[in-house]
Amino acid sequence: MTTLITGGTVVNATGTVEADVLIDGETVVAVVAPGSTALGADLAATADRVIDATGKYVVPGGIDAHTHMELPFGGTAASDTFETGTTAAAWGGTTSIVDFAVQRQGERVQDGLEAWHKRAAGNCAIDYSFHQIVGGVDDDALAAMRTLVDEGVTSYKMFMAYPGVFYADDAQILRAMQVARDEGLLTMMHAENGPAIDVLAGQLVAAGKTDPYYHGLARPWQMEEEATHRAIMLADLTGAPLYVVHVSAKQAVAQLAAARDAGKNVFGETCPQYLYLSLEEQLGASSEEFGTFEGAKWVCSTPLRARAEGHQDAMWQALRTNDLQVVSTDHCPFCMKDQKELGRGDFRAIPNGIGSVEHRMDLLYQGVVTGRISLERWVELCSVTPARMFGMYGTKGVIQPGADADIVVYDPAGLTTLGVRTHHMNMDHSAWEGFEVDGHVDVVLSRGEVVVDDGGFHGRAGHGRFVKRGLSQYLV
Repeated sequence: MTTLITGGTVVNATGTVEADVLIDGETVVAVVAPGSTALGADLAATADRVIDATGKYVVPGGIDAHTHMELPFGGTAASDTFETGTTAAAWGGTTSIVDFAVQRQGERVQDGLEAWHKRAAGNCAIDYSFHQIVGGVDDDALAAMRTLVDEGVTSYKMFMAYPGVFYADDAQILRAMQVARDEGLLTMMHAENGPAIDVLAGQLVAAGKTDPYYHGLARPWQMEEEATHRAIMLADLTGAPLYVVHVSAKQAVAQLAAARDAGKNVFGETCPQYLYLSLEEQLGASSEEFGTFEGAKWVCSTPLRARAEGHQDAMWQALRTNDLQVVSTDHCPFCMKDQKELGRGDFRAIPNGIGSVEHRMDLLYQGVVTGRISLERWVELCSVTPARMFGMYGTKGVIQPGADADIVVYDPAGLTTLGVRTHHMNMDHSAWEGFEVDGHVDVVLSRGEVVVDDGGFHGRAGHGRFVKRGLSQYLV
């Protein structure tokens, strides 16, 4: 089946052009001038399907490189399955996710990867891939890391936080980074000083300070800056490339910027919550229904930072200057009922996570509307750089002949209202209740198949395929 997207403005990271896009089956086969007969025919008359994108942007499908579908955490599990989470992603213009297979101390890396394949296979509405969490570093795990590239898993994640769950000490990180250097793996790091945070959190609870607000105070920016610096030094010593996930503190950004200015292969992502939400307004919120426990909706790690300290503005600036290269969601949703409520009386027991996979493209587009980023930078952050960073570019992250036809028709004149009544994530609340975005996802194609159109979902579980990724294409 052939599809022609006509009348729109095609946006890639390098610029915009008025062009028609011809798709044959799952693949883009031509990007031509509007109405062109260069291919020997009137394309609109011969295509099986014509999508009118007049007045709209035609952009590469979004790639959310940091999601946690079905992740077990704190005695429960993330409320989105691979089916519900990827369906919600499609509604929001995301056509690929990279989730995390999990290995904990005492478990085998291969078993964790196999388990996540079983969770996702046949259940995803869009294409998917995996990073590998290495939560227990021993000789067996290090040997298994050397096989990941052959599995199409070319990045792995470690944690400087969560002692007793995922935490790795400096010696373990050093050993893993040595393997990563040898094999070309990209090291992803949760950079917070976990042991020190646990002391601070225990002291706060002992003092009766148990509300969600204190989750933020227990994880101060100093703990993020220190761990970010330490991760950079270990990466520098070993020669391993480093990608720091969910950066929220402006001081951590400064560490990344300094390393990049020195020519290091050091990269960083932030998330929508760190661009818009804050310690004071969200973690410190109260409501008639939940009282001061209302802030549990926004408990995540790294935590929301104080707006008074300027962290949110610093994140936007870092996106402009490329000191941060990617915006992912760290989508890890939990309902308030029976999940977030596990932490009533002790913020340490609140499952950490916010649901945003459906809203990332819209929330970042609002940055275009307000002049914080350019139209091209929006596409670069949401699609192009994630594809390059994680070894998918050329097939994903671009509209050009030979690429997968993962395409979003985006209406800049549209309006999107975010909230629990309109979202498709499996959550009983919204972290984005009442937010309005001056733009709208109108049509979404995943490998040439229309999955969202006319306000309806036309996709299906099982359409999504596992993407075997190559090595990072972003390293200098």
